[in-house]
Amino acid sequence: MMSATTPKIPSQFTLPQDQSKASFVSTPAAPAKITVSDLDFYYGRSQALFQITLSIPERIVMALIGPSGCGKSTFLRTLNRMNDVIPATRVEGQVTIDGNDIYDPGTDVVDLRRRVGMVFQKSNPFPKSIFDNVAYGLRINRVTKSKTELADRVEQALKDAALWSEAKDRLHQSALGLSGGQQQRLCIARALAIRPEVILMDEPASALDPIATSKIEELIVDLKQQYTIVIVTHNMQQAARVSDTTAFFLLGKLIEVNPTEKIFTAPDQKVTEDYITGRFG
Repeated sequence: MMSATTPKIPSQFTLPQDQSKASFVSTPAAPAKITVSDLDFYYGRSQALFQITLSIPERIVMALIGPSGCGKSTFLRTLNRMNDVIPATRVEGQVTIDGNDIYDPGTDVVDLRRRVGMVFQKSNPFPKSIFDNVAYGLRINRVTKSKTELADRVEQALKDAALWSEAKDRLHQSALGLSGGQQQRLCIARALAIRPEVILMDEPASALDPIATSKIEELIVDLKQQYTIVIVTHNMQQAARVSDTTAFFLLGKLIEVNPTEKIFTAPDQKVTEDYITGRFG
C-alpha cells in the first residue's frame, strides 16, 4: 500500500512536476472506448492512485508497465470495479465506457463485468469439465436459449481462444488436466464466451513457459480485431511485442502514455527512459 502523501522516488530520478506536463497521446484513428479523468484511488486512508487521466481507444492493446507496487493492477481493477470487493476502498474521479460513468450509483455492476471481462495472473479453471468451464458464465447469465446455442457459443469461444483444436476431443474431461498454458487460454475462452467489449489481463503469461507465453501473445494480437484489451505486464519485451500503446506508471502516478514504439525508442520523460533502460525498477 502507498502513503496518502505525494509519492517519492529515489533522488536520482525526477517525476514530472505537474501531472498536466506528463506526456499523453490519444490515437485519432479510433474513438475512445474508455476515458479516465482525474482518478484517485484509496485503500482506506492510503492513496494508491493519483490523478490518473488517459483515454483508451477502441480495439487496441494498451500495456501498463512499471515497477512492482506502482498501481498498475489497482488501476486495471478500477476499469471493471473489481476493487469494490475490497473493504474500505474509495474512488474519486471518473471512468467512462462508451461515455457512461461506471461509478454512477445506478450502474449495474454485474452487467459491467459482463461487458468488461478479466483474465488473472494465475489461471483459475473451475474443477469442472472444459465445456462446463466455458459454459459457466453463459449459464449463470442465462445468455443462451437452447443446448445447441450453448454448444455453439462454447465452440466459438474455444476457437477464439485458439484452444478448440486441442480441446475438441476432450470437452467433457476435467479442465484441471490441461497444461498451464492451455488452462490460461481456457480462462480467456471463459471470458470471451459472454462476448465482452473489453478484456482486462493482469500478467496473463507470467507463470507460463516461453512456448505457452508465445501462444498467449499471438492470441492477444488476434483478439484486438474484436476487443479493446488492457494488459498489465512486468515484461517490457512482451509489452513491445503485443501492444499498440503503452502507459508507464510509477508510485501511483501515470508518467507517460504514448505509442509503444515511441515509449521504447524515444520516450518523452527521462524517468520513463530510466525505467526502460533498467536504471531502476
